[in-house]
Amino acid sequence: MTGQLGGLPGLPSAYDWPKWEGHGPLSFVASIDCAGLPTAAGDIDLPEAGTLLGFYFDGQLDDDEALVFAEDRESWARARVLYVAAGEEVVEHGTPAEVALYPVVPLTARLEMTAAEPWHPRIRDAFTAGARLGYRYNHPVCSQELLAAMWEFDDEVRHQIGRHAHSVQNPVGIEVAEAALIGEGSWDDPRLSEEAGDSVLFAQFDSEDAVDMMWGDAGALYWLIRPEDLAERRFERAMFTWQCS
Repeated sequence: MTGQLGGLPGLPSAYDWPKWEGHGPLSFVASIDCAGLPTAAGDIDLPEAGTLLGFYFDGQLDDDEALVFAEDRESWARARVLYVAAGEEVVEHGTPAEVALYPVVPLTARLEMTAAEPWHPRIRDAFTAGARLGYRYNHPVCSQELLAAMWEFDDEVRHQIGRHAHSVQNPVGIEVAEAALIGEGSWDDPRLSEEAGDSVLFAQFDSEDAVDMMWGDAGALYWLIRPEDLAERRFERAMFTWQCS
């Protein structure tokens, strides 16, 4: 087992349970045991050991009234990633009384191929440099036939660490790039293209019907991070967005 959805997290005793100021405690989503991941064959620089913990304000306390928007920096606190180093003494924190505990779903890891969207900045630049960000451009890589084949190859969101994000709506890399630039760059701004091309998928968690872990209308949670922040283990700088159908 490489981790689990739900259950209770093991947090160092000095850690407080994560919360969104003015709204309440976050719900615990998942834990990932880095030692159980095939990091040598992966595409991102994850720690070889230690535990990653994901938290999210899932709407239990306000019936989903407060949402995350890329342009609203205060809403970014709705999601949090914590890293607990290997060997660090932890205690099992009880879930705050305000939020219900999700049942445990064990997770195992396997390597799988994923496909980047043709409008990812790096793919776009390889075929038609300068094409408009986030839109189809005049190249067969954007043909309906190829897109349909890619969809058959990678047709579900799934729980995922690394690789390419499976966006439910707009490309998640562009969404977090807009957030990083605080809405200052238009889609024609090269800074937005550069930011979207640099960030990598850190973690993606799908809805899980079996335990009523539902993100909007069968949506998904996404954390992306810049490679330099990942290399320095600055997980607090992971950028978040979510999408639903």
